[in-house]
Amino acid sequence: MLRPCRTDPNRTGAVPPASAMTRPTCVIQAPAKVNLSLAVGPCEDTPIGPRHPVCTWIVRTDLADELTITALEPDYFSRYAVIWADDARHTAPIDWSIARDLTVRAHAALERHVGRRLPVQLKLEKRVPVGAGMGGGSSDAAAMLFGCNRLFDLGLTAHDLQGLAGELGSDVHFFLAGAASAVVSGFGERIDPCTAPDEPLNLVVVMPHDLQCATADVYARFDALDQDGSDSKQDQFVSAAARVAADARGATLSPDRLFNDLDRPAYHLLPELEQVRRAIMEMAETTVHLTGSGAAMFMICDDRLHAEFLAAAITKQHGHPAWAVRAATDLPSAR
Repeated sequence: MLRPCRTDPNRTGAVPPASAMTRPTCVIQAPAKVNLSLAVGPCEDTPIGPRHPVCTWIVRTDLADELTITALEPDYFSRYAVIWADDARHTAPIDWSIARDLTVRAHAALERHVGRRLPVQLKLEKRVPVGAGMGGGSSDAAAMLFGCNRLFDLGLTAHDLQGLAGELGSDVHFFLAGAASAVVSGFGERIDPCTAPDEPLNLVVVMPHDLQCATADVYARFDALDQDGSDSKQDQFVSAAARVAADARGATLSPDRLFNDLDRPAYHLLPELEQVRRAIMEMAETTVHLTGSGAAMFMICDDRLHAEFLAAAITKQHGHPAWAVRAATDLPSAR
């Protein structure tokens, strides 16, 4: 449903009438991502608090939210609406405070950076499921930064915008970089784009009904779980990160080599998630992976027709929303 407009009661300004003249507007697609592989290191203390270094191979997909951003006159209030798009296949209550929405936080961070108000009217139509590990909120935040920079002719560079990403979320760096496929490392700030044959990667993404993963909880369980093997967590991370980088630069993509260090903690938190994965694997006869911290899962398909058939079959047989999506075109072919 439509979110109410929230404004700072200490500010003054006029509320624009419905019949106001046409104002500068931009419409931006905010794509979801899939982590093909994800290595996670032990928690480190940083200036902004404890964080986990990662090395992950990320691809951008054609499943996307849509932002319509309109620049308002200087004395108007900003107002924000977050709704589900009419064709969204998986919805959940939009029950978080508007001030906590990453898109709104990105707008506030930009205002602080330039030292002045940038009044906007935002309509965010969501298609990317919430609590899925697909970076929907981070992509929306990046789109807001891009859109406001253009609408208000701020002249900020890519480096300037990347500087704002750290306070918003690690995935924001990837979306700001505009890469179709990249190895992302550090705390998300190091982006190394991948180039490969111009052939689309067809995936099926499944979002289990009534299951969401809270990222903070998954990482906390990751910290609590003992790691297999005799090596330290840091040694395991170094080895896994090298594997991610090597696979991303390989000539082919092997589904069985893909991995996610957050699989185990996510399944510990939500045993039902593991049950869903096993059921889908049995039906699809292929490896099913978690993306990010979950709860969305994905599998690699032979072609678009295979992906569409499998997505429809999963939804019909198991009742879970499933999408046939295409990932970035500059990817190695799957085998």
